[in-house]
Amino acid sequence: GSMPPRTEFEPLFEPMTKTLVPEIRALQRSDARLLAALFQFYVYDFSELEHRDSSRLALNADGLFNVEIPQVDHWLSPGRWGYIVSAAGHPAGFALVNSVSPTGRTIDFNMSEFFIARKYRRQNFGTRAVHDIFARHRGRWEIGVIQPIVGARAFWPKAITQAADATGVEMLDGSVSGWPGPV
Repeated sequence: GSMPPRTEFEPLFEPMTKTLVPEIRALQRSDARLLAALFQFYVYDFSELEHRDSSRLALNADGLFNVEIPQVDHWLSPGRWGYIVSAAGHPAGFALVNSVSPTGRTIDFNMSEFFIARKYRRQNFGTRAVHDIFARHRGRWEIGVIQPIVGARAFWPKAITQAADATGVEMLDGSVSGWPGPV
């Protein structure tokens, strides 16, 4: 629906007054449309990294990005875990976990894709979501960050070091690890 009319001095958005706790649930087959929709926002965050003359990450005639959408069945198969992150019952993001190392090292888990909608960022909501996922998957993790994504480069080191059981944390430069950014 449309927004109700506003008075001249009424704020457009209400300030955040309470701490939202992420609700994390395992991805289900019925989440295919939801994951596809959330993935469009995830790709949108990457689109600003492309040169404006590039045809990569351009919108199609339907206003969508022409990208390969993660298939739910892929993330329900052994060695892969998908999660939907919600806030007060509303979709707020997703997490896709596997055991494939971006650097080729021996690991237990890798955060393949992680997305939190902008509305819920910078309030420790994403950090709490990551900590919940870490608690579900205890072991040696690798998390690759694409170098030009400034927000992710700030978010991940903080989220990782604040995790309750984080030990042996190391940051690898992309030129050392073979990944296009820190790991």
